[in-house]
Amino acid sequence: MSSLPLHYVDLRAFSYATEDEQRVAEALRYYLPEETELDRASTEGFHGDRIVVLSARVERANDVRVVLRRLAEFEGIEGVVEELDERVDDNCAFYLTLDKQAAYRGEVALGDGLVLRGKIETYPAKKEIAVANLRELLADL
Repeated sequence: MSSLPLHYVDLRAFSYATEDEQRVAEALRYYLPEETELDRASTEGFHGDRIVVLSARVERANDVRVVLRRLAEFEGIEGVVEELDERVDDNCAFYLTLDKQAAYRGEVALGDGLVLRGKIETYPAKKEIAVANLRELLADL
């Protein structure tokens, strides 16, 4: 993996009033390099309940590799590779939802709670090229 076809990776999680914000932050940090700072924004739900949005962006190649290495631990990564046409949009962004509870336990699993978005580098910026570049990258994990 000398050159990465990803400009950046964004990770985001919501911490609802019924959840421990620190645990949600730990789940998010499971995918991130140690020194990564989390952004925190508070908002209010429909019924006035507290919602905290925790997020981070990694842009340096070595930091992106940390995220990818964590994803490589997922036993079902081949299934993700098979679904790339559905997981990459027309703007060459890759989406994956990850299980927040599993991440807190130190496991990689698809599910709800954590959203991963990666911007795929393609020239020209075409979905087909983005899918091919990402397929090659994920196959090498």
